[in-house]
Amino acid sequence: MATFQYKARDKFGKSIKGLMSADSESAIAQKLNKMEYAPIAIKEIKEQPAAGKLFSAFRGVGFIDLNMFTRQLSSLQKAGVPLLSGLNAIREQTANTTLKDIVGQMVRDIEAGASLSTALKNHPRVFNPLYVNMIKSGETGGTLEQSLERLVVLGEHEEKVRLRIKAATRYPIIVVAAITIGFLVLTTLVVPRFAQIYDQFTVALPLPTRILLWINFVITKFFVALFLIVAVSVALFHKVTHIEKGRYWWDTLKLKVPVFGPLLLKLIMSRFARITGTLIRSGVPILQVLDLASGGAGNAVVARTIDDIKKSVNEGKGMSKPMQATKMFTPIVVQMVAIGEETGKLDELLLHVSDYYDLEIEYTLNNLTALIEPLLILILGVIVLFMALGIFLPIWNLMNVLK
Repeated sequence: MATFQYKARDKFGKSIKGLMSADSESAIAQKLNKMEYAPIAIKEIKEQPAAGKLFSAFRGVGFIDLNMFTRQLSSLQKAGVPLLSGLNAIREQTANTTLKDIVGQMVRDIEAGASLSTALKNHPRVFNPLYVNMIKSGETGGTLEQSLERLVVLGEHEEKVRLRIKAATRYPIIVVAAITIGFLVLTTLVVPRFAQIYDQFTVALPLPTRILLWINFVITKFFVALFLIVAVSVALFHKVTHIEKGRYWWDTLKLKVPVFGPLLLKLIMSRFARITGTLIRSGVPILQVLDLASGGAGNAVVARTIDDIKKSVNEGKGMSKPMQATKMFTPIVVQMVAIGEETGKLDELLLHVSDYYDLEIEYTLNNLTALIEPLLILILGVIVLFMALGIFLPIWNLMNVLK
């Protein structure tokens, strides 16, 4: 299914622009006609290259914006505000122009007879299948308010995990960036000046200084080549990890990295349990739950494993035995799923599993931060010592020569 940009006129002659997903331009035209819009122009939006995506991300709808939209819509539904009135109120209040346009389009779709889930589905770049299906389940069962509340909980949980990871990695990133910048400044600006002074004397440069000068030579003489090598490597890596086999290889490798691999697996288990438990509680059929959980796993290896479990469930088997056979899911997840299937409390136990792993993630991140900080200090000390020797040893040797 492709995304199309269209321009049309409503029955009052007002010009309308928006985005809509369908299989073809004719399907878009049919949708517009059903909504009593007269199509003027329909154009498919081609998939952007990586650079385009990088810059367009700043103009899109961020995770925080989406969470705020969900919170506002949930609060308005709790207060008994009609859906269209609530959406119009959100549109007036939001500062994100992209989201404002999308909400405006949703209002027009609903006014033309579309359901909220259908209106959301027309914007797949903002509202993923998990979001749309939870809303659809709420509409079908008359529990839209509860579905929105669960989406708020899911969004807040994801946001909390992301912020915790950012907080844990902020200090190491700052230290590494400072070390890199300081090292480059030293090797490209400071050390070459000592080399010019030493050229006037017949004294060999100390080893640390020669190493720094060699690094300076490589950077200054082969800067363009180094830049091209790095750029091509990044582009090639991006290309490889965005094809099925390459992504599977990369996701497998990430799970095997010491320390970070087990942490990543805990994050995946928590997300799987939270999504699956929430969807089951919302009344979504189990096969559809597994489809959505596979798409939301965030790891190709785990996604393929969930697809295998879905095949077993489709054959009338339970989830716990196929999960145990894959050896991907942790024992606690397998045990809780088995107990949940026996007691009929699968959703409740899965949410408990997610809470358990949230605590485990918090504990692991705290320990990881406590481990990384002294390690970074040690590395920083070694690098500073090396750079100091590279600068001061020539000065001491030069003073001895002058004496």
